Amino acid sequence: MDEEILKRIQNKYKAQDENPEMYLHGLLHQKPVNYWEYVEVDTLLTLQKTRTNFHDETVFIVYHQITELVLKLMIHELKVLTKQRGLTIEEMAEKVYRLNRYTSMLINSFGVLTKGMDYEAYNQFRLSLAPASGFQSAQFRLIELYCTKMENLIHDSRKEEVPKDATTDDLFDYVYWQEAGLDHKTGKKSLTLREFEEKYLDEFKALARDMKDKNLQVRVEQMKDEGKDVEPLRNALRTFDRAYNIEWPIVHLQTANSYLARKGEAKQATGSSDWQKYLHPAFQRRKFFPNVWSKTELDNWAKDFL
Repeated sequence: MDEEILKRIQNKYKAQDENPEMYLHGLLHQKPVNYWEYVEVDTLLTLQKTRTNFHDETVFIVYHQITELVLKLMIHELKVLTKQRGLTIEEMAEKVYRLNRYTSMLINSFGVLTKGMDYEAYNQFRLSLAPASGFQSAQFRLIELYCTKMENLIHDSRKEEVPKDATTDDLFDYVYWQEAGLDHKTGKKSLTLREFEEKYLDEFKALARDMKDKNLQVRVEQMKDEGKDVEPLRNALRTFDRAYNIEWPIVHLQTANSYLARKGEAKQATGSSDWQKYLHPAFQRRKFFPNVWSKTELDNWAKDFL
């Protein structure tokens, strides 16, 4: 063994007040790493548990699992962007470019669903999935909370309802995705929304409180206030904002249209939401970094897709 490498290994464990020889002897008993063990392939391939016998339900499950894995990669980068101090503008921009590449994967892969399932089969097996809905993706909501201020997640139509002394927790009563499962006439929440909040709302509130002063939008504003040139970040943030909050929802809406409204019908979503209205970004008007857009751009958010 190269003496320099051996010395570095010994120094590593000595710095941790550990005995280097114990770890070196342990290497004698370690098994070689195999691809299937490292990636947990066997376990991964057992996670597709269909509820029906329709062939294309497997396509539906695998696609959504892939999406959740991509979202995990995005959160992996956002944790660094929001929590690690001392990053340069260039390092932050590189992380945002990673987010852009992951979002491109989400956008470009939607054809797997749009063109990859039998129309009649999908409209049969989806009925067994109620009240489940993609709306219930917790990672999607976590990304929002890592990226932007809570005020940007409140639908324009409800901003005047928010009390001036509202706490971060209170703002969740007005967050835009409430529109997917709240009947404003009765005040009653759908089962989809109730179960979603029962499982995740405490986690969302805790993250929102933690991110209040360090979400990505705030981090960029702080660096600008410190006199740093954040211009290299601007285009990366604009690309991400548009891709994640306009282009990805649009392909989602197009896919939903191809299965729920293709033949002039208006089938109900399994989560009971008004999906044609809810999914359109011009209705949601969700944006993470309003300061990188002009007033005209904000006023016309996603209107080019109407």
